Amino acid sequence: MLGDRLPAQDKVLRCSFTKLTDGVVLVSFTIETRVDVKESVRGQTIFIIQTIPRDVNTAIMELLVMAYALKTSCAKNIIGVIPYFPYSKQCKMRKRGSIVSKLLASMLAKAGLTHIITMDLHQKEIQGFFSFPVDNLRASPFLIQYIQEEIPDYRNAIIVAKSPSAAKRAQSYAERLRLGLAVIHGEAQCSESDMADGRHSPPCVRNTTGHTGLELPLMMAKEKPPITVVGDVGGRIAIIVDDIIDDVGDFVAAAEILKERGAYKIYIMATHGLLSADAPRLIEESAIDEVVVTNTVPHEVQKLQCPKIKTVDVSMILAEAIRRIHNGESMAYLFRNITVDD
Repeated sequence: MLGDRLPAQDKVLRCSFTKLTDGVVLVSFTIETRVDVKESVRGQTIFIIQTIPRDVNTAIMELLVMAYALKTSCAKNIIGVIPYFPYSKQCKMRKRGSIVSKLLASMLAKAGLTHIITMDLHQKEIQGFFSFPVDNLRASPFLIQYIQEEIPDYRNAIIVAKSPSAAKRAQSYAERLRLGLAVIHGEAQCSESDMADGRHSPPCVRNTTGHTGLELPLMMAKEKPPITVVGDVGGRIAIIVDDIIDDVGDFVAAAEILKERGAYKIYIMATHGLLSADAPRLIEESAIDEVVVTNTVPHEVQKLQCPKIKTVDVSMILAEAIRRIHNGESMAYLFRNITVDD
């Protein structure tokens, strides 16, 4: 393990000149990452801890270059500790797009990584994209502990799924806390719908004079019902749970609906607080009372902009995972009482 002896990273500035017209020259700069391993790592097990800041692509490239430098330096095992795995939402085919999380998994394997420790993948099936072991740790024990210790009268709370697709996660929280469950269904549901997976793309229209082909039954278009809340939230504390909170528009809309239905306090619980764009301002101006996220993603600036944002520390479980792998111990202890739906 490198610890405080990390490979040196240099930023190499490349400058190029392009003559456009007489007297006009375009000067472009390219910043490259260069890694220099300052000591021998031959036959050693190396842990690379890489959090994902706002500049996601730069962080990925730095991880790939560092892993490849260690691989060519004959490291025995290269283990990436990536608390938030980027591009995890792009794990399904969208029309004529691509499955970027599979591409990223292939790139990490090619660069030399032999194991990954991460937390709360957006879809657990992403583990199947990798050709090496992936330990997908859970943040739910820490968030459940926060609910029990920091939310007064949490016994009067109800767990809310902001869309039917999040119902399994919400049900897991509700069963562990012995609380009721509510689901928001309708126009505020998650944008990740079957309509975007390419199966409804119309075929190209060709002018043919031959056989027109089979007449297949036409699939009826989906129509979202009016927004409804399945479950009674009147006079209760509403706790919305999810894995990622990035664009907070859906959460703000859900909070307004819950307020209209009689909830007197609204909490948002999520593992990864990306909180991009103007999310802090929208949260501060909304009916949400508190947003609780873990520290898998740096969000100190967002906390300064919005005092409603609270942080739960999960470094303890990541450190224990590193210790167990380093000592060759079983990881089963970290997954005790963890089910598929957690």
